[in-house]
Amino acid sequence: MTPRIEILPEKRLIGIHQEMSLAANTTSQLWATFMSRRHEISDAYTSNLISLQIYPTNYFIEFSPMNHFVKWACIEVSPSAPIPQGMESLLLTGGLYAVFKYQGLADPQIFQYIFTTWLPASEYKLDYRPHFEVLGEKYKNNDPNSEEEIWIPVKRKNVELRM
Repeated sequence: MTPRIEILPEKRLIGIHQEMSLAANTTSQLWATFMSRRHEISDAYTSNLISLQIYPTNYFIEFSPMNHFVKWACIEVSPSAPIPQGMESLLLTGGLYAVFKYQGLADPQIFQYIFTTWLPASEYKLDYRPHFEVLGEKYKNNDPNSEEEIWIPVKRKNVELRM
């Protein structure tokens, strides 16, 4: 699976978030709450939903299913979109991303492949910015035909100059 490399412009998102771990994963509750209130968000740029994770800098270095991170359920909006009460805005800084098209049921093996096979063999290394998945028109929760895009923040590995 080869990703496309894309420069993402800055985006403004509105949604809700929770701190969680893989061991105590509350993703389904987060999304149920967000989807019940999604209609309150105006000025959305697209109908695509965004599942976004903010990991601490040592998250992947000292990986454990008990490590906490922050997960957002959100949607991209215009810079002037009002923030519904009880929701928050997040400014997603732009930058370089490896974008993987994924089809199938949710499977943590795809992330294992990205971080342990593709990334070490690539000319990129992980950058410490938010990771996210774009859940577009072809996304169908718990369906083997579901499609989504996985966006991993990267930067080029340092190239040492030799003289």
